[in-house]
Amino acid sequence: MKWNSIRTKLIVFLLLPTLVCILATMFISYSYTTKSLRTRAVDENTNLLYQGSKNISSFIQDVNRLSLTIYSDSDFYRQLEAGYDDMSANIRIYSSLNYILTSMPDIFQVYLYRVKDSKATLLSHNATPKRWQGIPPYSDSRITDAYPLSIQSTHISNTYGLNSPIPQLTAEPVFTLHRRIERIPSTEALGYLSIDVKLTAFTDIMNQLYEQDKENIYLVDDSGTLVYSHDEAALGKPLKASWYDKPIAEKGLSQGYFEKDGAVFIYQKIESPGLNWTLVKQIPVSYLFREAKEAARINILLLVLLMVMIIALTILISFRITAPIKQLTRYMNQVQTGNLEIDIRPAGKDEIGLVTERFRSMMDTINNLILREYRLELSNKTNELRALQSQINPHFLNNTLQIIGTLALELKVPQIYALLSALAKMMRYSMYNDEKIVTVQDELDHVKAYVELQKERFENKFTFRYDMEESLLKALMPKMILQPIVENYFKHGFNLARTDGLIEIKAARLATGRMEITVRNNGSSIPAAKLEALREELQHPGRLDIDTLKETDSNDSKRDAPGARIGLPNVLARLRLVCGDSALLIVDNDKAGGVIVRLEIDIVVESETI
Repeated sequence: MKWNSIRTKLIVFLLLPTLVCILATMFISYSYTTKSLRTRAVDENTNLLYQGSKNISSFIQDVNRLSLTIYSDSDFYRQLEAGYDDMSANIRIYSSLNYILTSMPDIFQVYLYRVKDSKATLLSHNATPKRWQGIPPYSDSRITDAYPLSIQSTHISNTYGLNSPIPQLTAEPVFTLHRRIERIPSTEALGYLSIDVKLTAFTDIMNQLYEQDKENIYLVDDSGTLVYSHDEAALGKPLKASWYDKPIAEKGLSQGYFEKDGAVFIYQKIESPGLNWTLVKQIPVSYLFREAKEAARINILLLVLLMVMIIALTILISFRITAPIKQLTRYMNQVQTGNLEIDIRPAGKDEIGLVTERFRSMMDTINNLILREYRLELSNKTNELRALQSQINPHFLNNTLQIIGTLALELKVPQIYALLSALAKMMRYSMYNDEKIVTVQDELDHVKAYVELQKERFENKFTFRYDMEESLLKALMPKMILQPIVENYFKHGFNLARTDGLIEIKAARLATGRMEITVRNNGSSIPAAKLEALREELQHPGRLDIDTLKETDSNDSKRDAPGARIGLPNVLARLRLVCGDSALLIVDNDKAGGVIVRLEIDIVVESETI
């Protein structure tokens, strides 16, 4: 399709606004939906994490309260102060530790170190209690800070310095509550209590906070170590993620959210004595906006179906509107090529149909008036051309017969046969008036026959040369154009005293796709005044006066050669009758002496321009 066609513009201007409106609607709808989903997800997950943090904090407080039961057990507390080392004291300590161990199902083991007698006790499920003496307290259990409580992040359970292995005990990830048992009201350490808690205590809580395989959950302490995560291999290790560069700590807020690396992160801090954890939930944007993307896919599908329908209807409407216009244009193109008798059919009853009907009426008028005048003009031009040809032929034949007769009487040589052959060629060429268009080769052969006779007349005192491109010999041109131009040399420019006369014909193809034929001689030049008058006459050639041409036929005494009184203006007129007004004839004096005549016409072969 071309942009300047009505059909293209109609299709574009119908489709473009529709497409822009639909795409704008989809973009606004998608943007609003994603924003709404983000806001809703943040609100819902903020509340969810807040509830989860409360459950985790409550669980930690339960463990903390369990560690404080040693202060309410007076017998156990006195034994820590006195440091008794008898069977009853050991049983009492075991009973108190076993109470702590069995109070909550997720407690893995309990460790107690008594400062008074440097004794350590380790109590685990399904294992014999272990005791050892004379060693310092385990380094992680020994709290030196002012506050007697600390929470150790996730780590693999250990035996708290016990050298002998416990076969029944399998190590697993735990987090530990460490408490320093003090002599009330001072801060003097009576012992150290450590309670290992299995991570399964958080499993039920965490599973309620995120969608597995779609979202991620992290529980991070204040040093960046993972307490709990969906990835078990990362437990107890520093969190190395591009989104975690302490942005949560820098914000100083207990809860909030941020978006980074194609995901939304919602966090909730868990703060209590000895505890500073942060609960973080990672929601991929692709999962968060899945509903919006699904809606967008449905909208795109509907858009494609709608656009197919709109395009089909638009093209149908545009074709219905523009098809009659294109048909009318084809009618006009046929008229432009000369086909004035085309069958113009009605295109409907709308405005375009009315234009087609008026055009058909106009063509009927053209066929009845203008076409008749056009054909009459062509007939007149044909008659004029034949009149010119019939005028030129007799002059030359008369003089030629005189030359041949004289030569035959005086010389009586065999060359008469050659002369008669040349004369026969010229007679056949000039007497066949019905053929007004010939090839360049035919016209050149006619000139060569004429020159052959003139050589005998002027005793070979001149030389004839020609140079023509091979491809131009089949080009068409009007009949009897070159011979009158050559004859002018013998009439007006040939000097009988010279023996080096020259006449030359050249034909060449121009860059414009036209043909230039040059006829040059070295005879007498045209006087400047006559040359200017001749050029003026050639620039404004009038319509041929056929009657004047006929009058010249009756005055044979004034002619001395074929083409006399039929000058260059008549040659140009004949050229333009056949080749059109673009034909040119230019006359100029040669700098080296003589005259140059240039003809320029379109190149035509078998009635087709090449």
